[in-house]
Amino acid sequence: MIKIYKKTGDELHVIQEPENDCWINIAPPFNMEQLETMANQLSVPFSYIVDCIDQYERSRYEKQEDAKLIVINTPILNEGFDMEDEATYITIPVGIILIPNIILTVCSVNNPMIEWFEKNILKNVKPDNKSMFVIKIFERNVYYFLHYLREINKRISQIEKELNYSSKNQELNKLLHLQKALIYFVNDIRANEMVLMKIQRTDFLNLGDDNDAKELFQDILIDNSQALEMANVYSNILGNMMGAFASIISNNLGHVVNRLTAVTIALMVPTLIAGVYGMNVDLPFQHHPHAFTIVCIISMLFTILFVVYFRKKRWL
Repeated sequence: MIKIYKKTGDELHVIQEPENDCWINIAPPFNMEQLETMANQLSVPFSYIVDCIDQYERSRYEKQEDAKLIVINTPILNEGFDMEDEATYITIPVGIILIPNIILTVCSVNNPMIEWFEKNILKNVKPDNKSMFVIKIFERNVYYFLHYLREINKRISQIEKELNYSSKNQELNKLLHLQKALIYFVNDIRANEMVLMKIQRTDFLNLGDDNDAKELFQDILIDNSQALEMANVYSNILGNMMGAFASIISNNLGHVVNRLTAVTIALMVPTLIAGVYGMNVDLPFQHHPHAFTIVCIISMLFTILFVVYFRKKRWL
């Protein structure tokens, strides 16, 4: 699906054909023939668009003639997008293609960051200011990383409380899914940071003397570093927590086994005595009028002795 936006005055309109100073957003479903035709019309390398659709494309930037490509990874909630990946959150590439007078964005899924960008960002930024337009995308991308990291921290705290009253593996599986998400976050935030630093160093966006844009770009780098630090801290905490709770669950299981063993031994005594007195041989008290009572009392005494012993050993 291709949407072409043009800002007239303070309002954003959807137009049918590309014009100067417009923004083209490409999102699923994709018609590859239509995309190839548009790429030829705009003199955009078709490989740029195909690369951005690839879910596993890494963060990078490159230039070919008058076309510039920037690929950054952005976080999304994995709501059935990747059924094979059980991570709660995943990252997907967002491609930004800059050509003279036109900006293109390409994403393999309906990205909430781009959707927010459609509704809000163009109130203050015009597509003709391509540098600020791209910087605002970077800014919103870092915001979503920080937002989802806070959500992960809340989920970890919630699951931690559930683990205090549970000996099942379900909560550990939830933590494992969050840990996978944090690994994705750490790798892609670091990759994004390297790309942003290279863009700043090479002045890839041609900021020139635009001090406001440079300051905003520097703030984005600081926020990105903060997100990377948060992701590393949460990942380390989560890894240690999973190890600790796995040990707790194993320890609880050991206590349960000890209790079951103690109960089994305590109940074995009367069973053994009943088995012995069921033999067809001469036995003590067999002619006593209260033989059954005496045998029951002896069984109870032995059982009580075993229970007292196990209580002292803290098996019960």
